[in-house]
Amino acid sequence: MEAEITYAEVKFKNASPTEEVEVPQKKQQQHEQHTQTCPPWLPWLISLLLLLVCVALVVVLLVTHVPQSCDKPAVLQRNHTGWHCILAVHQGKEDSWKCCPEGWRPFQESCYYFSDDQMPWNESKKNCSGMGSQLVVINTEAEQDFLYKEIRRQMKYQQNAINLFIGLRAQEVGQWRWADQTPYNESAAFWRSGEPSNKSDELCVVIHHKTENLRNWNDVPCRIRSYRICETAAVTL
Repeated sequence: MEAEITYAEVKFKNASPTEEVEVPQKKQQQHEQHTQTCPPWLPWLISLLLLLVCVALVVVLLVTHVPQSCDKPAVLQRNHTGWHCILAVHQGKEDSWKCCPEGWRPFQESCYYFSDDQMPWNESKKNCSGMGSQLVVINTEAEQDFLYKEIRRQMKYQQNAINLFIGLRAQEVGQWRWADQTPYNESAAFWRSGEPSNKSDELCVVIHHKTENLRNWNDVPCRIRSYRICETAAVTL
């Protein structure tokens, strides 16, 4: 038993140099075979696939972010039929969309409705409120100029002089106040020459469309039937 073990050990140690060299060669050949099984074009294919994945990610980001702002008016119109949106471009700020109900005219941050029917001042106020708005409150000369030009444009072929109620009214003679409780500002008032007459039965105010300049306000009895201008805030997206 011990002799066999010794022989095995001697045989292993006395192995020929040829056999010792052949073993690494076989291993090297096997390694080369494994290496050659990987095609030379495979790294290029992997690089191309990675590039396509990156391009796809960029496209997805552009599709989800850029058109999102452009599609907002369409989304609004789907959810609220009868809306009209225009792009408002701001210097140094992000552009936005200004949306008004269909048939209303946009100006700055508001939308304006010019009625085609007539009613007294109180009913005019209720009618505007029923549309989620109020009788127009004029705060600046720029707003007055817009209304003046818009009325003249719409009434271009109107032969008779017409009046349009605005949101200015006096509870007592000379105590003017806007419908939204904005205090009356004399410097932003546009009365016609000789107006207001400050009569006890003329406590409401209209815009007289035939006037040739911005000063076209006139105080009238609140009970008369007149056209009206409603105003509401524009929806900003």
